[in-house]
Amino acid sequence: MDSPSNSTIPCGFLLQGFFEFPQLRPLLFLVLLAVHLATLSGNLLILVAVVSVPSRPPMLLFLCQLSAIELCYTLVVVPRSLADLSVPGHGRGSPISFLGCAVQMQMFVALGGAECFLLAAMAYDRYVAICHPLRYASIVTPGLCARLALACCLGGLAVSVGLTVAVFHLPFCGSCLLVHFFCDITALLHLACTRSYVDELPLLGACLVLLLLPSMLILTSYGAIASALRRLHGGGGRRKAASTCASHLAVTFLHYGCATFMYVRPKSSYSPRLDRTLALVYTNITPLLYPLIYSLRNREITSAIHRVLGLRGSGSV
Repeated sequence: MDSPSNSTIPCGFLLQGFFEFPQLRPLLFLVLLAVHLATLSGNLLILVAVVSVPSRPPMLLFLCQLSAIELCYTLVVVPRSLADLSVPGHGRGSPISFLGCAVQMQMFVALGGAECFLLAAMAYDRYVAICHPLRYASIVTPGLCARLALACCLGGLAVSVGLTVAVFHLPFCGSCLLVHFFCDITALLHLACTRSYVDELPLLGACLVLLLLPSMLILTSYGAIASALRRLHGGGGRRKAASTCASHLAVTFLHYGCATFMYVRPKSSYSPRLDRTLALVYTNITPLLYPLIYSLRNREITSAIHRVLGLRGSGSV
């Protein structure tokens, strides 16, 4: 790597994407297009289904926000990737401006961060519903849901702006080629002329706020839920309560598992091509799975989707 004295402030970057695999690109384009359309359809269907419900429980409002975040999350990354795959060739990569790269990274982190906070809010909702069922309506009010939703968005926005400013103030050495299909944090840090862990502290701080803090809240909520379930005498009540948490837990493990594996590690362990492949999974496959998980496990969502599609039956619990 070039020394920091030879660092430059680039006017833009080149996103390599998958240009080194010309034979694979047409197939990859078709697969990603199909997954992207399915993701958009699934999340839009949940949004329409929730809006069609006359009286919306708080959990449905949270699901609506989660689907909206997933829609924006995929739109930040996937359309540009599809456009790059559809073009015959860009030489070494597809150009993106310095500002465009910063905006893409900021939006990606903001939406991912908002989802981290939202999952913690949803865990609190489950805690109140199971541990304080008689007081649920008075505690989890529409006003509280609106404040929590706003706090999630503002929290993700604040962390993303700070992290983006810190990353784009780093010096960049040599080539401006990002071995990635979007401006991800790991790809940019790999290109930066950093020789100490001090330059990685902003990412560590962001991980602490976006991953550690919400995960502690989620663990606390589910610890209280587990304690309450042990005190239940009826097996049916225990199974019903556990079922209401299953979909949220599945989405939480997917989101936090991918984010922790990708970002909670030192720069020395970065592998650009491996990170690019993993990012292909968590920016395309996991947003597709979320609507499937909730539509299969949530009775209110299933019933609402059936009404939108004009089907009979209330679905499974």
